Amino acid sequence: MNVTTTSVQAFRSSILHCTRDPGEQDDTAVEYLEDGILLVSKGRIESIGPADALLATLPEQVTVHDYRGQLIVPGFIDTHVHYPQTDMIASYGSQLLEWLNNYTFPTERQFSDAAHAADTADFFLSELLRNGTTSALVLGTVHTESVDAFFEKARQRGLRMIAGKVLMDRNCPEYLRDTAQTGYSQSKALIERWHGQERLQYAITPRFAPTSTEHQLQLAGQLAAEHPDTFVHTHVAENVREVEWVAELFPKSRSYLDVYDQFNLLRDRSVLAHCIHLDAEDRQRLASSGAAMAFCPTSNLFLGSGLFDLSAAQSVGARVGLGTDVGAGTSFSMLQTLSEAYKVSQMAGQSLSPYRALYLATLGSAKALYIDDHVGNFDHGKEADFLVLDWQSTPLMTRRMQAATTLKEKLFALFMLGDDRAVSKTYIQGRCAHDRDAL
Repeated sequence: MNVTTTSVQAFRSSILHCTRDPGEQDDTAVEYLEDGILLVSKGRIESIGPADALLATLPEQVTVHDYRGQLIVPGFIDTHVHYPQTDMIASYGSQLLEWLNNYTFPTERQFSDAAHAADTADFFLSELLRNGTTSALVLGTVHTESVDAFFEKARQRGLRMIAGKVLMDRNCPEYLRDTAQTGYSQSKALIERWHGQERLQYAITPRFAPTSTEHQLQLAGQLAAEHPDTFVHTHVAENVREVEWVAELFPKSRSYLDVYDQFNLLRDRSVLAHCIHLDAEDRQRLASSGAAMAFCPTSNLFLGSGLFDLSAAQSVGARVGLGTDVGAGTSFSMLQTLSEAYKVSQMAGQSLSPYRALYLATLGSAKALYIDDHVGNFDHGKEADFLVLDWQSTPLMTRRMQAATTLKEKLFALFMLGDDRAVSKTYIQGRCAHDRDAL
């Protein structure tokens, strides 16, 4: 969907965004305007500034959207989510490998049906927008129909999305199995059809090492070399039993991560979900390769997989983004995901400041996906994907905010107590794509 808006729009509200990673103490890495103007022209950020300074400079015909009393932030960016698993979210019991066999594989079987894939993709994207997620890195299924349906629905809404066909040629049901060659040729055709079309990009997507033969991984690496501006999207070191299984299947590899490295799948725009059971050498290698980690706290807690070490990732300079990992993840809400990320950090004896939490969900995730030249904050010229958040979305939030005395305190309470009800509006390139109050 091409942006056709030619008029300039002004959005008045409190405005908050990150200019860089604030870590745990750098308050200068965020820009906050208590009463600000976000100026949008042709779907892109023109400028931000204090309302009392900018209002007087606006031409009379400029539309001013008045959201005073609320908070405008950049759109949330989800670095790891499975759209075909929408209908199996909150499926009871078991850890990773059993969960895949009991729930995931039977659910994904349905996506050979293009109509089912389209219906699920439509609902999934509506859920993202309702929760304030404006960009995501998304897994399809082994079926090309799943990817075509997803990209078409995302294109219709003008969304910046990255997705790909799952590759699996062993250790999965026959009905979900491709071959090394068909996986390569089908992925190549999908790249040619969708990668770079409007705001869409393609991810080469081996599900995880155990479900691909060495030949399939070799061809996936070849495909990545042939298309260096595509993404690589997979899982690594999520579960202890999974790590042990990989060691049995790939005895020549030093580690689980090394399997991907040996097949040239570790590079810029490679995103590896979970990264829980990595050692120091793995983390250093992942960071130096330019790859990124997707931190998926609700999923890791739900499946009992372990605690992500955010401090260790930060210490080696790794790119880290936030992922909901629906359907093992238990919510589409990035606010709820941040709440669980804070608790995971607490369990690991670490901290997650409110500003760094905002960074993880916005600019940090944009950097993890190498799309920070397009989205992630309100720098001039970036695409105008943003949210209007309601401090008073529930009675408890209203009462809590009355007791808050600082911006940090309010922001932290928003992350701990907020969910989809706190997302008042979601804008895509300056167009309102979700309006809570109109539903």
